[in-house]
Amino acid sequence: MSALEPVKVLVVDDSAHNRRLLTELLESSPDVKVVGTACDGNEGLRQVMALHPDVVTLDLEMPRLGGYSFLRLLKSSAPTPVIVISSYAHKTDVFKALELGAFDFIAKPAKPTPDVLEKLRKELYEKVQAARLVRTAEVKPMARKPKVLPLEPSFVVGIGASTGGPPAVQRLLESLAPEPSMCLLVCQHMPKQFTRAFAERLDRLGPFTVREAQEGDLLAPGHVFIAPGGRQLVVYRQNGQYVLGTPPPTMQDKHAPSVDRLFTSLAEVFGSKTMGVVLTGMGSDGAVGAKVIRKAGGEVWAESEETAVIYGMPQEAVATGAVSRVLPLGEIGPALVELARKRR
Repeated sequence: MSALEPVKVLVVDDSAHNRRLLTELLESSPDVKVVGTACDGNEGLRQVMALHPDVVTLDLEMPRLGGYSFLRLLKSSAPTPVIVISSYAHKTDVFKALELGAFDFIAKPAKPTPDVLEKLRKELYEKVQAARLVRTAEVKPMARKPKVLPLEPSFVVGIGASTGGPPAVQRLLESLAPEPSMCLLVCQHMPKQFTRAFAERLDRLGPFTVREAQEGDLLAPGHVFIAPGGRQLVVYRQNGQYVLGTPPPTMQDKHAPSVDRLFTSLAEVFGSKTMGVVLTGMGSDGAVGAKVIRKAGGEVWAESEETAVIYGMPQEAVATGAVSRVLPLGEIGPALVELARKRR
């Protein structure tokens, strides 16, 4: 497909109203062409085979063949990037879909006001354009939580991710299992209604205790704190302890949560001991923070183009000259484990 060809999209949704709405929003851009629609998973699979779309938008709750079964069959018969369209009421369903191979998700608005629909249109466009560049990776279950952990974290790492991030974050946590004494702060671009469910799902999978960060949380060994959607995640020193803050975004913040804000905060508190990692994602969030970490004497790594679903954020970070290592996703965890053990 040349750069000038529109992205071909198949819309799968049991609601005729939703099919019309999504088609209208998608085709408001000349870069996108809806080549077909389907009212359930069975019809969706037939349309994929016949029309060969670049991207599929998928409703999970459908009669006959539902979204989960559709994803399983699509992965085995005709792998195609899928963007799940889900309501806020079914947050945990989204992460199951991501584990089954969905590329990303969009929250279905409860009240389709003109402003909300315009935001949905922009998000659809961005993620559909990104989806055709998708690189798939297998996500495996992590090990069980250990019973005993050190008294203090041996290592604190800031992680930044956006599009394609949830499976990447899970794979990274899996690879860090040999060194569960470290502490991770994760800034994943995600709506506020989903970050807690994301944390809860990760918490069930491996050796780390994962939770959505709350104001006043203390950094602890074996813990992963997920930045709450719609707010920022920062660290400050208080009475000899490292405390988390979750302030609301300012007018200057382009994202909430923001990787730049997290990285900058870590650099201010930990200085030359600061460690930041930029994973897959659209845009440039994390690039400014990477420069701040480097200026403080800390270290920044970035995911390589060969494994990043979208090589936007990592590429922008690398372009600043602040990144010291560029690694495939599968090598980042083992390298962090080695570095953590050296810093004990």
